[in-house]
Amino acid sequence: MDTRSIVVFSGAGVSAESGLRTFRDSDGLWEQYRIEEVATPEAWEHDPARVLHFYDLRREQVLSARPNAAHEAISRLQKHYNLHVVTQNIDDLHERAGSGQVLHLHGEILKARSTADPTLITHINGPSLRLGDRCPLGSQLRPHIVWFGEEVPLIPIAAALIARADKLLIVGSSLQVYPAAGLIHYASPSCEVVLVDPNEVGISRAGVRHIKRTASEGVPLLAAQWLKEANA
Repeated sequence: MDTRSIVVFSGAGVSAESGLRTFRDSDGLWEQYRIEEVATPEAWEHDPARVLHFYDLRREQVLSARPNAAHEAISRLQKHYNLHVVTQNIDDLHERAGSGQVLHLHGEILKARSTADPTLITHINGPSLRLGDRCPLGSQLRPHIVWFGEEVPLIPIAAALIARADKLLIVGSSLQVYPAAGLIHYASPSCEVVLVDPNEVGISRAGVRHIKRTASEGVPLLAAQWLKEANA
């Protein structure tokens, strides 16, 4: 295996091709829910049942979705590179495609955590998390999601991974959601940075190669190139 490191920084655009909608696709509404009503600490305090129902719907969608060609191409890279995926996505499609080292910056929809101790994290059995579902300490479980207004605790780990990367692939991200969008600035000057996105994306780093294709089109092409390099 090539000892060089690849970090894939993925956003909602990758999962969208598997049928999972994003906030940006729906003008701040997600199935008629406003962000502030379901994805903030204040929403949880005001109406936890509503928040739980919202994430139950998201969880059902994730469980019915399937990895697409981009997820699968990314996983193939780990056969020849030290591959890490840093994702803003809360689904498990990277894992189901076979990627083994996935860091979820914004949490995971298929997990819950204690409201008394955020380090107590558990898998959710089935599509629903209900009022009355409690952690071993006896407190209510909440979705293991980083809500708007909360800190993103895994940012330092993600920054360290990107700082050591020889190659950085950015795919499915508009680079508009901070602090995650700032991670690109941790890449070393010698790092090869490639952006796969069919649209123009504002990016301040010089020398970024932009492949103007969708994730499911562009990532397999790039992966094939990088695998060929590794076998050369």
